[in-house]
Amino acid sequence: MTHNPLEQINQKVSEAIADAIVASGLVAREDLPVLTLEVPKEKTHGDLATNAAMQLTKIAKRNPRQIAEAILEHMDYSTASIKKAEIAGPGFINFTLNKKYLYPVLEQVYAQGEDYGRTSSGQGQRVLLEFVSANPTGSLHLGHARGAAVGDALASLLDYAGYEVTREYYINDAGNQVVNLSKSIEARYLQELGQQVEMPEDGYHGEDIKGFARELVAEQGEALLHMAPGERAGFLSKYGLDKELEKIKRDLGRFRVHFDNWFSETSLYTNGQVEASLKELTDKGQTYELDGATWLRTTDYGDDKDRVLVKNDGTYTYLTPDISYHRDKFNRGYDRIINIFGADHHGYIPRLRAAMAGLGNDPDKLTVLIAQMVSLFQDGEKVKMSKRTGKAVTMVDLMDEVGVDAIRYFFSMRSMDSHLDFDMDLAISTSNENPVFYVQYAHARICSIFRQAEEQGITIPLPADADLTQLNAPHEYELLRKIGELPQEIETAAGHYAPHRLVRYVYELASMFHSYYRAERVITEDAQQTAARLVLLGATRSVIARVLALIGVEAPDRM
Repeated sequence: MTHNPLEQINQKVSEAIADAIVASGLVAREDLPVLTLEVPKEKTHGDLATNAAMQLTKIAKRNPRQIAEAILEHMDYSTASIKKAEIAGPGFINFTLNKKYLYPVLEQVYAQGEDYGRTSSGQGQRVLLEFVSANPTGSLHLGHARGAAVGDALASLLDYAGYEVTREYYINDAGNQVVNLSKSIEARYLQELGQQVEMPEDGYHGEDIKGFARELVAEQGEALLHMAPGERAGFLSKYGLDKELEKIKRDLGRFRVHFDNWFSETSLYTNGQVEASLKELTDKGQTYELDGATWLRTTDYGDDKDRVLVKNDGTYTYLTPDISYHRDKFNRGYDRIINIFGADHHGYIPRLRAAMAGLGNDPDKLTVLIAQMVSLFQDGEKVKMSKRTGKAVTMVDLMDEVGVDAIRYFFSMRSMDSHLDFDMDLAISTSNENPVFYVQYAHARICSIFRQAEEQGITIPLPADADLTQLNAPHEYELLRKIGELPQEIETAAGHYAPHRLVRYVYELASMFHSYYRAERVITEDAQQTAARLVLLGATRSVIARVLALIGVEAPDRM
C-alpha cells in the first residue's frame, strides 16, 4: 500500500527535528536518542508535539527550554510543512502544520476504494481463529452471539491488516452431550407415538427436540421401533447432530457469520489422533500413572495442579480430545492460533498451553481471548427470559427483537474481556443516543446530500478535479486527519486483537461529520467550494461504510 500522508508528515517532522538538533551543535547525530512525536490531546496545542528537548538535557547539558529554542532556531519549516512552532511548559515543542499535507488522504481513499485502510503489517502470517464452537445440542445464546460478533469482526480486521485468516468452528460431536441428545430425541419420539416414557435425567428439554421428534414421526413413522437399540441410538445421534448443526449454520448465516472449516471432534477419534496425542505425551515423559489414572504434568509449566487425561475407568476427560485438537492445529502449520472462549473458561487456558509446551510446540503461538458475559436490559430491568418462549433469551430472539446491525455493533463496542450491558430499548431507538443509529445516519445523511447534488445537476468530482485548498475549515481538517488515521488504526487494532477500537473509530468519525454538517453548508453558491466538500464527504462515506462492513454492520443509503 502507498505510504499514508500522516505517516509521511510524521517522518518529515521527525527528520526536521533531528536535523535541527544536529545543526545546532547540541548533539552529534550518532548520539541522538529515538525522538518521540505525538498528537497533542488539546487541539490548541497544535497538530504534533515533541519532548525532544527534555530527552536531550543530560546529553546536551542545558535546560530544556534552551534546547528547544536552539532546535527552533535551526528548524527547516518548509520541508516539513510546519506553519508555526511554539515552546510550551518546561520545553515541549508544539507544531502547527500547513494542512495541505492532508489533501493526499482523499486521493488515496478514492484510488484504493474498498481497500483503503488495508495494511501489510500481518505480513501474510497464517492465523487460525476458532470461535463460537457451541455444543450442537440447542440454540445459540447471548454468550455465543457475542463470541460470534467479536470473532467475525476480529477475523475481518486481521484479514484487513494483512494476515491470512481461517475461521474455524469446532463441533463437539462426541462425548456425553451427544449421547444425551440422542436419548432426548428418542424419548420425545416415543412420546409422539403415544408411549409413556420419561425424559433422561440429563436430557435436553428445548422445543427444537420436540420438533425433531415430530419430523421423525412424519418421515419414519414407527420404523425406528424396529431397530436394534445400538442402531437406533446411532441413527438418532446423527439425525440430531445434523439438525442442530443445520440450525446453528442457518442462525449464524443470518447473523452474517460464516466459517471456512467445521472441524468434527469425532474425527479425532476415528483417525487415531487422540491415541497418538497421548502416546506422544507419554513418549516425551509428560504423563504419569497414579491411582489407576493417567495424569499430565501441567505443573511443570506453571499450572496450579496436574490434570487427569484418562480416568481410572479408562474414559477420557474433556481435556484429552482438546489437546489432540490443538496438536492438530499446530501440525497444520499456522503462525498464530487464536481461540475465543466463553467467560467460564479462564482456568482452562494454563492447562492447554502447558499441554502444547509438553508436546514441543511454542505455547506463545496460542492466544486465548475471553468473551465476557452479556446482560440484557429492557424498560430499565434485567431480562433473563424470552417473552415468547419463557426460556433463556437466544441469539434468534435477540435478532428478532432488535436486528442484526444493533447486536453486531453493540457486542463489538466494548473490549471483549469486559462485561457488557445491552440496553434493548436504546438499541432500537432512532435517536443520537443510539450509537449504531448515529453512525448509520451519518452514512445515510451523506447519501442524501449526494442525491440533492445530483438533483441540482452537480457532478460529484474526483479529488484530481477539485480545488482541495477550498477545504480550510477546522471541521474539514478534523475529518481529513481522522480519515487519514484509518490505516494506523487498523494496524493497532489488529496488533492488540481489539475490534472494539474500530467501533470507537467509526463513531468518532461519524461524530466529526455530524458536527461539520451542523457548522457548514456542503452545497453552496461557490461551485469550487461545493466540489471540494463533496469530495471530502465521499471519502467520509466510503470510510464509514468500510469500517461498518468490518464489524458486520450495514451502511444504509436512507433512514
